Amino acid sequence: MARKFSILEILLIIFVLIILAVDILLLLLVLENPSDASFIPECPEVPEAERIDCAPGQEVTEDVCRWRYKCCWKPVANTDIPWCFFPRNWGYEVSSWVKNTSTVLSAQLRRLPSPSLFGNDVIDTLFTAEYQTSNRFHFKVTDFNNIRYEVPHESVRLFDDGAADTSNSSYHVEIVNKPFSVKIMRTSNQRVLLDTSIGPLQVAHQYLQLSFRLPSANVYGLGEHVHQQYRHSMAWRTWPIFTRDATPTQGMINLYGAHPFFLCLEDTSGYSFGVFLMNSNAMEVTLQPAPAITYRTTGGILDFYVFLGNTPEQVVQEYLELVGRPFLPPYWSLGFQLSRRDYGGIDGLKKVVNRNRAAEIPYDVQYSDVDYMDGKKDFTVDGVAFYNLSGFVRELHSYGLKYVIMMHPGIVNNSDYPPYVNGREKRVWILGNKGAVIGQGYPGWTVFPDFSNPACTEWWKDQFVEFNSTLEFDGVWIEMDEVSSFLQSPDHECELNNLNFPPFTPPMADRVGYLSTLLVAHEINETLHYSHHALEGKHFVWRSRFKAMEAILSNKRGFILSRSTFAGSGTFAGHWLGDNAATWDDLRWSIPSILEFNLFGIPMVGANICGYTENVTEELCRRWMQLGAFYPLSRNHNGPGFRDQDPAAFSENNSTLLNSARHYLNIRYTLLPYLYTLFYRAHSLGETVARPLVHEFYQDPATWEVHEQFLWGPGLLITPVLYEGVDSAKAYIPDAIWYDYETGVATQWRKQFVEMLLPGDRIGLHLRGGYIFPTQQPNTTTEASMRDAIGLRIQRCHELWCRSQMQWNLGEQEDAVAQNKYILYDFSVTSNRLQAKIIKNTYTDPSGLTFTNITILGMDKEPANFTVFLNNAATPISNVVYTSSTKVVSIPDLQGLLLGQEFSIEWNLPVHDLQKFNCYPEEPAVSEENCQQRGCLWEPTTVPGVPTCFYDTIPNYAASNIQYLPTGITTDLSHLTAPESAAPPSSRGEQIPPPVAAAAAKAASASDPLSAKISFLRVSVIYHTATMLQFKIYDPTNKRYEVPVSLNTPPSPVGSTADRLYDVRIQNNPFGIQIRRKSSGTVIWDSQLPGFTFNDLFLSISTRLPSQYLYGFGETEHTTFRRNMSWHMWGMFARDEPPAYKKNSYGVHPYYMALEGDGNAHGVLLLNSNAMDVTFQPTPALTYRTTGGILDFYMVLGPTPELVTQQYTELIGQPAMVPYWALGFQLSRYGYQNDAEISNLYDAMVAAQIPYDVQHVDIDYMDRKLDFTLSPSFQNLGLLIEQMKKNGMRFILILDPAISGNETQYLTFTRGQENNVFIKWPDNSDIVWGKVWPDLPNVNVDGSLDPDTQVKLYRAHVAFPDFLRNSTAAWWKKEIEELYRNPREPEKSLKFDGLWIDMNEPSNFVDGSVTGCSDDVLNNPPYMPHLESRDGGLSNKTLCMESQQILPDGSPVRHYDVHSLYGWSQTRPTYEAVQEVTGQRGVVITRSTFPSSGRWSGHWLGDNTAAWDQLRKSIIGMMEFSLFGVPYTGADICGFFGDAEYEMCVRWMQLGAFYPFSRNHNTFGTRRQDPVAWNSTFEMFSRKVLQTRYALLPYLYTLMHKAHVEGSTVVRPLLHEFTKDATTWDIDQQFMLGPAILISPVLESNTFQILAYFPRARWYDYSTESGSESPGEWKILAAPLDHINLHIRGGYILPWQEPAMNTFSSRQKFMGLIVALDSNGRADGQIFWDDGQSIDTYENGNYFLANFTAAQNVLQIQTIHNKYLSDSNPLKVGYIRIWGINSTYVTQVTLTYDNQQFVVMTFKSDPYNQTLTIQLTDKIISLEKLTEISWIHGGPIVSTTPMMSTFPKSSSYP
Repeated sequence: MARKFSILEILLIIFVLIILAVDILLLLLVLENPSDASFIPECPEVPEAERIDCAPGQEVTEDVCRWRYKCCWKPVANTDIPWCFFPRNWGYEVSSWVKNTSTVLSAQLRRLPSPSLFGNDVIDTLFTAEYQTSNRFHFKVTDFNNIRYEVPHESVRLFDDGAADTSNSSYHVEIVNKPFSVKIMRTSNQRVLLDTSIGPLQVAHQYLQLSFRLPSANVYGLGEHVHQQYRHSMAWRTWPIFTRDATPTQGMINLYGAHPFFLCLEDTSGYSFGVFLMNSNAMEVTLQPAPAITYRTTGGILDFYVFLGNTPEQVVQEYLELVGRPFLPPYWSLGFQLSRRDYGGIDGLKKVVNRNRAAEIPYDVQYSDVDYMDGKKDFTVDGVAFYNLSGFVRELHSYGLKYVIMMHPGIVNNSDYPPYVNGREKRVWILGNKGAVIGQGYPGWTVFPDFSNPACTEWWKDQFVEFNSTLEFDGVWIEMDEVSSFLQSPDHECELNNLNFPPFTPPMADRVGYLSTLLVAHEINETLHYSHHALEGKHFVWRSRFKAMEAILSNKRGFILSRSTFAGSGTFAGHWLGDNAATWDDLRWSIPSILEFNLFGIPMVGANICGYTENVTEELCRRWMQLGAFYPLSRNHNGPGFRDQDPAAFSENNSTLLNSARHYLNIRYTLLPYLYTLFYRAHSLGETVARPLVHEFYQDPATWEVHEQFLWGPGLLITPVLYEGVDSAKAYIPDAIWYDYETGVATQWRKQFVEMLLPGDRIGLHLRGGYIFPTQQPNTTTEASMRDAIGLRIQRCHELWCRSQMQWNLGEQEDAVAQNKYILYDFSVTSNRLQAKIIKNTYTDPSGLTFTNITILGMDKEPANFTVFLNNAATPISNVVYTSSTKVVSIPDLQGLLLGQEFSIEWNLPVHDLQKFNCYPEEPAVSEENCQQRGCLWEPTTVPGVPTCFYDTIPNYAASNIQYLPTGITTDLSHLTAPESAAPPSSRGEQIPPPVAAAAAKAASASDPLSAKISFLRVSVIYHTATMLQFKIYDPTNKRYEVPVSLNTPPSPVGSTADRLYDVRIQNNPFGIQIRRKSSGTVIWDSQLPGFTFNDLFLSISTRLPSQYLYGFGETEHTTFRRNMSWHMWGMFARDEPPAYKKNSYGVHPYYMALEGDGNAHGVLLLNSNAMDVTFQPTPALTYRTTGGILDFYMVLGPTPELVTQQYTELIGQPAMVPYWALGFQLSRYGYQNDAEISNLYDAMVAAQIPYDVQHVDIDYMDRKLDFTLSPSFQNLGLLIEQMKKNGMRFILILDPAISGNETQYLTFTRGQENNVFIKWPDNSDIVWGKVWPDLPNVNVDGSLDPDTQVKLYRAHVAFPDFLRNSTAAWWKKEIEELYRNPREPEKSLKFDGLWIDMNEPSNFVDGSVTGCSDDVLNNPPYMPHLESRDGGLSNKTLCMESQQILPDGSPVRHYDVHSLYGWSQTRPTYEAVQEVTGQRGVVITRSTFPSSGRWSGHWLGDNTAAWDQLRKSIIGMMEFSLFGVPYTGADICGFFGDAEYEMCVRWMQLGAFYPFSRNHNTFGTRRQDPVAWNSTFEMFSRKVLQTRYALLPYLYTLMHKAHVEGSTVVRPLLHEFTKDATTWDIDQQFMLGPAILISPVLESNTFQILAYFPRARWYDYSTESGSESPGEWKILAAPLDHINLHIRGGYILPWQEPAMNTFSSRQKFMGLIVALDSNGRADGQIFWDDGQSIDTYENGNYFLANFTAAQNVLQIQTIHNKYLSDSNPLKVGYIRIWGINSTYVTQVTLTYDNQQFVVMTFKSDPYNQTLTIQLTDKIISLEKLTEISWIHGGPIVSTTPMMSTFPKSSSYP
């Protein structure tokens, strides 16, 4: 007997026969079709990404491709890329134009000669295009001669070209005739959106194709599939579209719905468009990397709609305008829903309901699956298993629950089944050749209603009405409506025809169209199922919705879920994502699918929570319940045979899931008014509900492919955990303020990926700033919760305004929106007002709902005086709670705010004076009007300094994309644009206008010169070392000026995280940088303050300070070392300005050191050289305002003040090592008449035996004050220099930068011109001429005239060298060399030892130039800092700001930017020149300085005045320059201007003797003030104090060495050594030299005793050698006129040397040591010694370095390094003085020298004064060989006469 073939075997045989027949046919065509032989394919070099497949779905050989298809062939390695692809000359051409109007375009197309791919080609087609709206374009391609199937769509109306208005069309279209193609372009930017020329148009009977080239690869949509991600991969992906009952899983599988719509985001502008193909045939869509998309469909027509939008959201709105906007679901359907298949009968169903109600799970809808039916037949109930189901449903209704039943389209063909009988009578079935089509469904053999048949609709309605009379259901869930059949082939047979087996089949599951459904050749209402198949589910829903549900739900909204959908299905139904599985993959994949269905206009969508198949784990179900709580459709549903997974099912063994589910469902129910409003907006406007991040943040490319997070509308960010076994999620935080829903605290994350910690019971929920959420107290059902009070949750944003809407109605009334039966509120919040405005009020709530609670998040300051305004009455609100830690305001228990009434609530935002940051610093007396025009707050005040106009807390910038890296942080800052940009759309893309106040502020801001801020900034934080970091704010898109000062930062960060002393966080809401000291937790920088501004010519940033103790910022004269924080403003801009209160002076040092409350210290440098000011306020806080550049901060963290300075100088460059002679006393005067006067002065000083090392010569020596010349009055200066140097003296000459241009034989200028060294104008090569000191030639200067007249009459035009140029340095050095060694006139050579550079701010005696300035903006910038020149402009007394200089790299730079670098840029080449021409170390003294100037120079404090206050302030100036890394500093002793007074000059000589740079200098026209200009008493006073200085020079020189190698201070504030003693923090009338010498000078007239502070230590009076212990106290000290109080600190050993007339002589003298023991008998010290003048002795190792240690009666000397001292070059030790020994006699002294021990006989022991003096002058004791000295004490004191050894007292020093 012959075996029966199975169906599968029959199918395989059929396939083989079909393939064989097709091959034979094609072969015949190849061999016999002579017409194709004439076709020659055009195959240019087509990029691989642009190839359009010529054999889709087939594997072809080269021969078939080339000869049969006449296509192009080129194999490549990637098999995804087509090897066989279309040539350029396939397709159609325009044969004639049919119609061409402004709104309609149609043309007949003729197929170009080419082979047929799938047969039955349509030769003549009709192309019709309609400009339907300004944003919608429609075109279709049909058969010119025959009618083809077109999709009937109830929402798409026929186009009325007469009514179309395209006057403002956002697109235009171009047609290419041959080959025919369409190009659609955006009008605004001419971007091509769609271009079909990438591939040929193909139209055949059963194969249609069209390709589009796209402008970007950001493609979304096309469904239904499991795409696994939201943004499509363009890597050659082909997706089939054909509705089918298939399990949603990975792979290119077509699922239940058909949605041939995609959206393309063009770029960060947000411009987007969408494309919809209205075609219901089986099709495929190929995406390729060109980027391009190709549609291939098996029938119908090519019917395309193109939608343009300014945003992705607007494209969706345009699309839904065409296919229909979503239905408004009943309110209860937004509640949680439970379902499963096979509850096991009524008892199982009751059990689930009861346990979830008992667990208080918010829960609204209960489903019944097919198991409730009798035999799984529609419209029946299993009366046994579900006995009295109708009664239980009534019970559910009494609980407030709703009941939804499952229905399927298969009707069992049983004549005993009334629905079948009725349907048969009305002929409502889908018909085949043999009558009704038979398939197999749930109940068995079934027939299928034809829902396109109107008779079917009536039949279906009747069944519903009858069934509902027995079972009162509230909604219907439609399954199997693809249509699905369990048979692989209906009717047990499959006719072999081109419908069931078309020539082209998309890559559908199993590659067969009829599997698991009906044969496509069957007829549906006179239409073939072949074309209609994808519409079955939609028509099923449509008929159910409009007829059946209307009939049974009187005036109520029905609820329908459909598995199969098509474009427009959302107008009637929601959708669930099908029969998923309980896997983590399915959990993840649900999000992209939900987002896609929102794109398709079906926002009521969700997946089966916890999965349909497989047993779910507790962890997976817990995470799925968290996510599912925020599905728009929140339903837990699973299949038969699997474990229960409702929330309460997990309560027995683990309550975590239950508690977590309850918690998040309660949150869902709290937010249901917001969610319901979103659905209202979807229904009325076409907006999405579940929204991808890209729709809101399209300008951020990071959001373009986020698919593991989503939004509810614009305002709620949902971040689930989607992976097994983890407690965190990688989340992207978009560019907005986000508040943690649970805590109400604003997160610091913004525009960045973060690892969000989410424990097992948590999902990430964040509320977006700027939005208002209507809320309601949750309950277990919406029926209950809808009666609860309403609340508002307000999330403030940067603009301090918020906006949102709330729609409210009965919740299930039919057509409530269409019938205007609803309330619509518009809520808005400005900085201090909530307005609840009613847009529509045509509904009265029966429950009398009221607004009772309001929560405001992000209230950064405590509000007050809340008042509610209702019905024109104001009522104060008393029960307001403000939580400062979270910045949350809670207003509970409001009364009387009835739903349907307008109301407002206002409050005050009092700002404490300390929190006011000046918004109008340029005008202290600003008016209220001007203040408010700037958008700031105004409040009168009588408190001095407190600004009346101050910033609101509205920030200008927000941080985003915060990246915390091991080596630092990067952050983007975005300028917060006008509020409109963030306002929620009101309708079809229109924006709700912001509050009037905000709009006015914006308009005012536009006219504010300070408002043109830069849009995008970058923050870079670099952890350079464990103690130093950099934070920089700059414009990443446009290069701005940055200070060209090289700092010593490591090439890459060093040190570990654990070692770092600091922790840095980027603050947001508003933006700020916070730096915290790890050890103490102290915040040492916090710029999260109002007023941060960054525009081209105005930058401002404020920071809180950890204490009131701030030091630094210069160069300005300060009255105290610690800065006064009481509202003071200080300018910084290099200027020729003598020291005076609050006047910006010569140098610029934007650096400060601050103490923290515990005494730790840190320093901060702003590397910015533009004109700036800083404001101190008692908050304590500091505000920087600068006029350009960038904000480039460096911070060092000490933690001690001395370490701070060392770290700072390590950064900027440690100070130059001065020569030994430079520490000698120095004399100078402006006004020496001739060289003889200097010679006489020298002789007088020698005669008076006053130590003196250096003579300075001011511009007097120059000929007419011209640099590098010699005045006839000083013709013997060179000889004098040589003579004095032979006696050990040194000379320093002055140089000014300005070079005269009015000379005929002035080589300096000539060579400068030749080398192009002078500063010029930016627009030509002309020199910027100024006037300074040089006189015109051949004039007699009348010195009696006023200075301005003299400048006008006598001063020459001068040019200013540009020291930033490389060529200038070489020129300058050459001129200095010729000054030193004059090659033409050797007798004029001046063998100087150092140079003094003056006037280098640069100073100019005219403003700007001799011809004025041209750029008013630069010379008078929008913000003029608090400078002395603020009334005269920045060019006052200097150059024009537009003057151009050239950086070393050749780039031009404005003098505006580098002005304050002028002196700095001159200093280095000058220092290098000194060393090059002298061959020795030399010294440079400069007037203008900038950070790092100390590397090459010292500094004098400028042209001070002979006044007591200037004497006192000189200490402050020196201490500040110690902080600035310029330790070689001093003031002009006795003052520069004015006549010095005798007593003052004595006191100044005493103080100046301890300046590191000790120079007496004054100006012409004043009395002489050098030490020999007074009387012999003055000479004695001077000699005495200078001999003390000279004695201590070895100690001072060692301090200078430590400054050079370590960056230590020399002049040292007491707080550096005694930081723990807060008293020292304010001391600035005493100072220390290094750690050991305390100097307490007299600083006031007629004062002979002083009050001095002695910190806790042992202190020795230097003059008496007596010591005492201080606990930290103030003491009154005698201070006769001949005395300055010096004290030596116990615990230190000081090297000293016998003084002499100069250091050349003193260095030959005996060395001594002072050993000042502390209370423990210990002391330490060090000496550095070299030749005192050679270059880089330390660096080259040519020095001697030794440490001294004294303890337990032993002094040890340890040589650390010695390549200098030797027997031929000894450093002779003559004296050891030990102070603070025991009060007993010393009986023996022993020394170890050259490894031998000797007993010393020449010593003196004084037990009363506790001193021991050892004299070694009778021996040759060289320090490098001396290793130890010890002493032994004898018995107690027994007589009043001290014992002493006999030796001559050869010296009284020290």
